[in-house]
Amino acid sequence: MKVVVQEAAFDPYKEVQAFQESLPRGKHGGVVSFVGTMRDINEGVDVSTMYLDHYPGMTEKHIEAVCADAADRWDIIDSLVVHRYGELFPNDPIVLVAVWSSHRAEGFDACRFIINYLKKKAPFWKRETTPEGEQRWVEHNSRDAKAEVADLEEAARTA
Repeated sequence: MKVVVQEAAFDPYKEVQAFQESLPRGKHGGVVSFVGTMRDINEGVDVSTMYLDHYPGMTEKHIEAVCADAADRWDIIDSLVVHRYGELFPNDPIVLVAVWSSHRAEGFDACRFIINYLKKKAPFWKRETTPEGEQRWVEHNSRDAKAEVADLEEAARTA
């Protein structure tokens, strides 16, 4: 497992390729990935920039713990999470979650579990700025409540 929280921009596809090249050959059948990018609109309001803040050290430990939890729940080979902080602009990649597995179902489930955690519970704080200069803190996306219920149902099935 590899977790990177960084200010610098990244190319998610190069990150996946580089990490995959470090894995033992022939051990995985596929990689499932999710790339989250910054939107230029949120709740019907235009957004020009977003600032992401976090607690260095603590954030990485939380993400590592959820990746380890995913590895305990599903038969995956490895995982990679790259998450930005600092100032972001529309269409900038914010997060990459990639999961390597022998079978796609395990990879999809683990990837979904990790990204749902990142979206709902990871210790990041987001402040958006509108084109008019108004700043507002972003609450968690209300649609993520459905994802959390799905995660709890999946946890109950796999327990």
